[in-house]
Amino acid sequence: MLVFYKERLAFLAVPKTGSTAYHTALSARADFVVTGPPELKHAPVRRYDRFFQNIFRKMYDTEMEIIAVVREPIDWLGSWFKYRSRDDRIGHPHSTRDLSFDDFVQGYMQNPRPEFADVGSQSQFFRTRNNGFGATHVFKYENQDKILSFLQDRLNMEITLQRENVSPKRDLFLSLETEKKFRKHHAEEFSCHDAAR
Repeated sequence: MLVFYKERLAFLAVPKTGSTAYHTALSARADFVVTGPPELKHAPVRRYDRFFQNIFRKMYDTEMEIIAVVREPIDWLGSWFKYRSRDDRIGHPHSTRDLSFDDFVQGYMQNPRPEFADVGSQSQFFRTRNNGFGATHVFKYENQDKILSFLQDRLNMEITLQRENVSPKRDLFLSLETEKKFRKHHAEEFSCHDAAR
């Protein structure tokens, strides 16, 4: 999470949406940087609103606009699947090394989810509190030019991104049956992505 006080902007870090690259490029410019633990670094909208936004309301009588990035749902799961197949995950319950992507998505659709597929939900990340505000600016991950343009204009600076957190290459074959079931049972994930710019 990065907060730019003068610009009244908070950049929330949705996992697996390139937030590490933006963090590296912008942390020196930010007024407030949260790098951990993961529950705070990747604080969803409702947690940010309850704790962090509340500080700005009570102490400074102001609110930060929220920017965040959302990724196409199947691509997002593919990123998690590859990330969890790293060598340092071998033998860990999160490891996907010995699974196919289809197995991973099938696991994601179980209730409860097995540990290897328990990666949260982008639509839940954007859920608001009953009396809270949602994200002001939500961009699609694939529209990096729009994200960069918005941030460069808002922060009045040039931004150079480096590739970070690069995962191993893996086959992301998904059967038509699994994809159809996923799209049906997790339609809110696609709606969340469709609503972004």
